Amino acid sequence: MKKVIVAGATGLVGSTIISILEERNFPISEIKFLASEKSSGKKIKFRGEEIEIRELNPEEFDGFDLAFFALDSSLASHYAIEAKNRGVKVVDNSSYFRMEENIPLIVPEVNGDTISTDDYIIANPNCSTIQCIAPLYQLEKKYGLERVIFSTYQSVSGSGKEALLDLENGTNNVYPYPIKDNILPHIDSFLDNGYTKEEMKMINETRKILGLKDLNVTVTTVRVPVSYSHCVSINVELKNDFNLDDLRELFDGKLGMVLSDNPDQNIYPQPRDAKGKDDIFVGRIRRDYSRKNALNLFVVADNIRKGAALNAVQIGELLID
Repeated sequence: MKKVIVAGATGLVGSTIISILEERNFPISEIKFLASEKSSGKKIKFRGEEIEIRELNPEEFDGFDLAFFALDSSLASHYAIEAKNRGVKVVDNSSYFRMEENIPLIVPEVNGDTISTDDYIIANPNCSTIQCIAPLYQLEKKYGLERVIFSTYQSVSGSGKEALLDLENGTNNVYPYPIKDNILPHIDSFLDNGYTKEEMKMINETRKILGLKDLNVTVTTVRVPVSYSHCVSINVELKNDFNLDDLRELFDGKLGMVLSDNPDQNIYPQPRDAKGKDDIFVGRIRRDYSRKNALNLFVVADNIRKGAALNAVQIGELLID
């Protein structure tokens, strides 16, 4: 049994982490919820008990074993170090530590065995990256990866509660333009190379998690007017030829994936089917005849659940195993 903290407990990811800890019967002897000063004193129900939220500060980590961070990078960069210095292991959902050489970046089904007992900060990958890693890992193991092209269709919940209100009300408090009845090929800030930070996250994180530092990857990330679940169209060029039936078996019930691929019956992954689910749905699997040994996939997962909270809790389960 562990003494556990959820920091950023009132946000979409933090509240979902709390729900999943309860659902999966995570072995907890004591739990503490931390948030900003404005949320301090409010209560969250956990396992039938009303637990008061406490204000985030370094002393709150004393005596605890494990902390799940659902904080922005500016806060995570400071408080993760504070927690580590107090002997607390941290699963961090922010982008701050992901590309640090000595910080593991983990998708448990793929590279969970790379965590060591000396690791006190473990980074949770970007939501859109997480759902792509399992199918790519399977393809890399059997055929080898030559090149990957991601085109994302990302829901507004990835930007938090206020973005959901923007979608509902037609306002644009979060984005530079209204997202209702619109599509924005713009997620995070633009860089000098013309890519956005979100796009470079997917490129760099994919390489790090798969251990393929020279993998050819390019990305276009797009925000779409959908509440929950991210979709990613993946074009993959493999090193070796493949049989489509054999290839489909790599995804069917493997590594948290569900095969959703029967065009004759209009069966393919959709955001509404993935919402609230733990699974990664894979479909629209077809050969790309424009390139040798290439194929297309369409991958959908709940970005708040599998793309953030569940992956974090699964990392926590590895840490206490």
